[in-house]
Amino acid sequence: MLIILFRSKLTAQAGEDYQDTNAEMESLVRQNPGFIDVKSYKSEDGERLTVVWWKDKESLREWRELARHREAQSTGREKWYQYYEMEVATVERTSSFERKPERDEK
Repeated sequence: MLIILFRSKLTAQAGEDYQDTNAEMESLVRQNPGFIDVKSYKSEDGERLTVVWWKDKESLREWRELARHREAQSTGREKWYQYYEMEVATVERTSSFERKPERDEK
């Protein structure tokens, strides 16, 4: 499994056209068979962090090379992003915990 950490800050020009394209990209990425999940967060200073989980390198490569995604990237660099930084990491180990719901005892 791979994880993408995408840190970015938007320009003042990132308006409705950015929001529309962002929604389109999220819809497209969810159709990729190797896509697992995506979560986004925004800090008080406006920096954003998007975390994307992928099954493998091949499915990530397919997403990276998708023509519509490349168009959105180009527009992002020209207009929407003040900056961005992307890191790709390989998951070596996972662990998890989930509390089970408590039963109502009567």
